[in-house]
Amino acid sequence: MDFKTNLARARGHIIFVLALICGFALVVYLDGLEKVSLMPREEDPMSRFDEMVPLPLAITGSVTPEYLDYARTAWRYFENNTDPVTGLAGSADKYPSTTMWETGSYLIATVSAERLAIVSRDEAAQRIAKVIESLGQMVLFEDSLPNKAYDTRSLQMVDYGNNPTTIGLGWSALDVARVVAALVIVQHNYPEQATAVEDLFDLWDLDRVVREGELIGTNVSDGVVRENQEGRVGYEQYAAKAMMLLGYDASMALEVRSNLMVKDVEGVPIPVDTRLNRNKVPALTTSEPYLFDGLEFGFDTRSRLFGTAVYRAQELRYRKTGILTAVSEGHITVEPYFAYASVWGGGQPWAVLTFQGDRADSRRTLSTKAAFGWDALFATDYTSELVDAIVPMENKERGWPEGIYENGGEVNDSYTANTNAVVLASIAFRADGPLMRDEK
Repeated sequence: MDFKTNLARARGHIIFVLALICGFALVVYLDGLEKVSLMPREEDPMSRFDEMVPLPLAITGSVTPEYLDYARTAWRYFENNTDPVTGLAGSADKYPSTTMWETGSYLIATVSAERLAIVSRDEAAQRIAKVIESLGQMVLFEDSLPNKAYDTRSLQMVDYGNNPTTIGLGWSALDVARVVAALVIVQHNYPEQATAVEDLFDLWDLDRVVREGELIGTNVSDGVVRENQEGRVGYEQYAAKAMMLLGYDASMALEVRSNLMVKDVEGVPIPVDTRLNRNKVPALTTSEPYLFDGLEFGFDTRSRLFGTAVYRAQELRYRKTGILTAVSEGHITVEPYFAYASVWGGGQPWAVLTFQGDRADSRRTLSTKAAFGWDALFATDYTSELVDAIVPMENKERGWPEGIYENGGEVNDSYTANTNAVVLASIAFRADGPLMRDEK
């Protein structure tokens, strides 16, 4: 064979090796950021974290039979909600629609389930291959990147009501980065899938997601496509890491100092973005991006500090009020059916906000994924209390619900791909550490 043919056949292995090299370089780069101040020390918001001692990670190296049962319950959600033809999982129970964020979650759930021997390697590989195949068949927004939502049955572009649309909603840089992160994890854990993943990336115009170091998304308003910088502190750095694994320069998105302010919540310095969101609402800080960062990539120096701070404030709220606190974004059972429960948001501590910026504090939820995620990462006495409070909500036929409403103590019985994926990733982390780490 000639050189070009051999090179083409080897490209899957080449991209796998390059991803590992990029990952190592990313860790070195991030650690360097903590040692070099970009402004005088008295003005540097990062100096507020100088006295904080980061919590140690709690990789136990084993999983008890009890926790394996919890993982099997989480996997039941995906058994119930995976389309038999396309292989895609619905974002919510019995709702045949998905985004790239939830598709990433399904891939993470599958890798985690195989690590825990809940499914065989063959089954996991077949499921992953079907997802990759379906992603390759989707009509792309502007023939460029995945739309914000798809029908899991037909692979059609849809709006958020799962109604077909020929125009589309645009693409989300955060969602695209989320599925990219999951696909790189697939390459890391299943080298035989590397070529298929690389072929999929070749179909997507990923150059449009990163521009001059920032993450770029689009929105469609009155038929007009508008591009916008996307991501705020926490989510932005998680997404930047994903894109950097493919060699993209997302350095502006990765750096926090230029957009960082610090707010005291329960006496803890909390990282908060100075920018407004797209609806002109102050940005929020919640658990989710730090859970994903730790469970999937493994914390770097800065994200471990920030994760420790975000977790500590929640524990101290409980110590002060007696109210178990583990907040994150998630589905709720009343309109608008989704809310962001924050440590700091909308200019105040502990705000619960809709996407439009309306307050929904009565729907603050003791989050299942936050409870399991923080317990896997830090394993404190408090995280054990959180899991103990959530365990009675287990539904072996449907999976894990979103959690428990703080107001009234009723179960928030929405069942979602994201929550059940985090439960699986959390339990896999207890045994083997981050998903980007080699199995034992």
